[in-house]
Amino acid sequence: MATSSLIADYRRWLTFQRQAHLDGEHQGALDKTLQARVTSTRMTEAYRSMADKGAKEGACYRTLFLRRRDNESLACEGWLFVRRVLAEGGMTRVRASLLETFNLEDGSLTPGDKPMEKITLEIFDELLIEKSMATQCRVDRIDTQGDTYFVTLMDVVRGDLRRHLK
Repeated sequence: MATSSLIADYRRWLTFQRQAHLDGEHQGALDKTLQARVTSTRMTEAYRSMADKGAKEGACYRTLFLRRRDNESLACEGWLFVRRVLAEGGMTRVRASLLETFNLEDGSLTPGDKPMEKITLEIFDELLIEKSMATQCRVDRIDTQGDTYFVTLMDVVRGDLRRHLK
């Protein structure tokens, strides 16, 4: 087998390993929010705090989310800059910018490989009938289909991505 082919296979294997790790990390984070009974009100407060730190310090937060393609949902990773949180008519929307750093199609991306994308998220409580009528807070993208279950980690923050916010 040629060395270049072997290296390409190895890189592909690393990408699949990263995908499996992110899938597990995303599911674990969702399970924790369900067990902690995080409400949309608490989630909104967290996003307001992120917006405040973003405005003052240029803070971007690591985020994991599912992207649905061909009837499969795969975890993706990125950095989220929260611009503002809007409460209007009983709905809470978040205006943010997303700098994607991993998806299965492209593999790992360095900040700046893809331009930061302006997105709109909605925060809401979802009723889980299969979990004996429990509720779970969800954060989904509403300006495009397929990106759901955003989990933004407040303890993983960067302030050096400001040049990519254009």
